[in-house]
Amino acid sequence: MGNAAMHGEKEERPELSISLRAQLHALSKVDLHRHLEGSLRLQTLAEIAQEHGIDLPSYDIEYLRPFVTVTDDEPDFHRFLQKFQLLRRFYTTQAAIERVAYEAVADAAADNVKYLELRFNPVALARAQGFSLDEVTTWVCAAVARAQRDFGVRTNLILQIGRDEDLDTASYIADVALAHRSEGVVGLDLAGDEARYPARCFAAVFQRVRQEGLGVTVHAGEVGGAENVREAVELLGAQRIGHGVRAIENSEVVQLLRDCGVTLEVCPTSNLQTGVVRRFWQHPLPDMLALNLRVTINTDDPSISDTTLTDEYLTVTLAMGVTLEQIKRTIVTAAESSFQPPDERRRLAEWFRKELGLEGR
Repeated sequence: MGNAAMHGEKEERPELSISLRAQLHALSKVDLHRHLEGSLRLQTLAEIAQEHGIDLPSYDIEYLRPFVTVTDDEPDFHRFLQKFQLLRRFYTTQAAIERVAYEAVADAAADNVKYLELRFNPVALARAQGFSLDEVTTWVCAAVARAQRDFGVRTNLILQIGRDEDLDTASYIADVALAHRSEGVVGLDLAGDEARYPARCFAAVFQRVRQEGLGVTVHAGEVGGAENVREAVELLGAQRIGHGVRAIENSEVVQLLRDCGVTLEVCPTSNLQTGVVRRFWQHPLPDMLALNLRVTINTDDPSISDTTLTDEYLTVTLAMGVTLEQIKRTIVTAAESSFQPPDERRRLAEWFRKELGLEGR
């Protein structure tokens, strides 16, 4: 059982948790907020390191674990981000990049995810070996297309811009995203350190891609306050907000999210590990649901957080009192909020309503 389940502060009979976990695992799921760079298998890291001579203290998986996975780390946003620094050394070849992308979809399939939007930073994939942003995007698209066929998980891709990038690089990433729409790229994301880098300087880039038909999601309201969420919606045109948990601190921002129909991509375990919340029972997810915000539940970085979507569902159930009915509704909300053409989005949501027994409700 992953970290998400193990950190619940609510005591339950073990047999009850096992039964509930099986029930939650069986649910057909949607994950809208999953980072490719945070989805690498430890075994794959060790094999790539040995094959390509990456200098590591050890190739033993258990030795590597604390370098790339949150274990007993003190919750801290910047410490969480540091986990990515080692991971970015492993994108050594086209084969390595394709393998990581393929396995990310395979792992989602094993958790009964039926629709996945996988996001990645092409700069992070390209930097280690000086690849072009276009070619690494082509490789990820090809690997994901193969994985979709092999595992039956409908998967689309979101390209990510780091908040610390210059405007020329950001604009180029947007161009690459637009150029790969026919290969499954459906959106653009802004991510990184919102405490140090404001979103407003990227407004023109995101407004342009939205006008061109790509979906827009922005990490905001995680370590930054509710005003960052307002900025993402009003200036960047965000249709979805990555995390957004601090939006609840401002009633005007809550109303803005309702009025604009913005969906929140909530990642509970990640929020605990980055120190956004101190305890699971203090997480604002139940209040967000009570306020009728458009909430979804996601993994963020499965490998770094040692979690699955099933673990996330188990955590919100045991530690936050979220009901099975509410979880099912968040899944339908996620389908309704997917970055697909309206007809496809509608069909996907209808399929999930039927699959989850929510027809007519």
